[in-house]
Amino acid sequence: MRKKYLILAFVFLFILSFFISLGNGAVKISAREIAKAILAEENNVNRQVIWNVRLPRTIMAGLVGICLSLSGAILQGVMRNPLAGPNIIGVSAGGGLAALILLVLFPELYYLVPGGAFVGSLLATLFIYILAWKDGALPTRLILAGVAVSSLLNAGINTLMTFYPDRVAGVISFMVGGLSAITWIQVKMILPYVSIGIILVLLLPTKLNVLMLGDEIATGLGLNVERTRFIFIILSSLLAGAAVSAVGLLGFVGLMVPHIARLFIGSNYRYLFLGSIFLGGTVVMLCDTVARALFAPMEIPVGIIMSALGAPFFLLLLRRKEKI
Repeated sequence: MRKKYLILAFVFLFILSFFISLGNGAVKISAREIAKAILAEENNVNRQVIWNVRLPRTIMAGLVGICLSLSGAILQGVMRNPLAGPNIIGVSAGGGLAALILLVLFPELYYLVPGGAFVGSLLATLFIYILAWKDGALPTRLILAGVAVSSLLNAGINTLMTFYPDRVAGVISFMVGGLSAITWIQVKMILPYVSIGIILVLLLPTKLNVLMLGDEIATGLGLNVERTRFIFIILSSLLAGAAVSAVGLLGFVGLMVPHIARLFIGSNYRYLFLGSIFLGGTVVMLCDTVARALFAPMEIPVGIIMSALGAPFFLLLLRRKEKI
């Protein structure tokens, strides 16, 4: 019962963050004015700001937070390693390289970016899986292979930036994770990928709970370990690819949020997935609000705020892991 109340608290924070994000920025809009802008049909400045600028941006921030936090929760469970995350082991870098290739070399094919980012994330994950395979893909080998592949993919991204500096300048916010140019078009582009990923993940928490018990016990309980692990890695790639295609290389969300949710509601994925969904959306929406309001009217990419929070969090995890 306590966990259900905590989930409700996360839902409340999610809704509160949504309205805080809508109301704050270069122009502050009160809750009453937000309600009038959404419900009333009068065509004023506030309605234009809400409908055309802040609403798609806030929705995208929530969706990206959901995708990355679920992707991180899956990877931490599948690899049984608290340091796993889509940006740590190369899943995001694979999607980022594929998306950047489309944006820089084939800008007329921008509508293929979500699918391309998913394919890039999936290929990177498969490559990691193949490198780590030796009588099974053990979690430790997956992490080490992922760090190596992440470095290789980042080298590819930097090479692209070196050869096409004039074109990369137009997508610089993509490199650091930004939400400044989000429109309803991008929201509609990634919504199918996000919806499919969330639905499939919420159907499979029991299998991940069993997988967390260890390969031998899971096999003894009748679970096909390698197939299940592979399915979850594909889902993680789908979610990470969708997020990367929308905002670029936004780091640390998939590392931080599952840990924070786990502190409150434990490691049962039946509740952890739900907690990660609402907490992930909350974190990214609030960080994007800070990025907009901190130096208003100028704004900074949300990825900078996330890195400022995530780097100390990552070091704290390393210290805790060393003590254990």
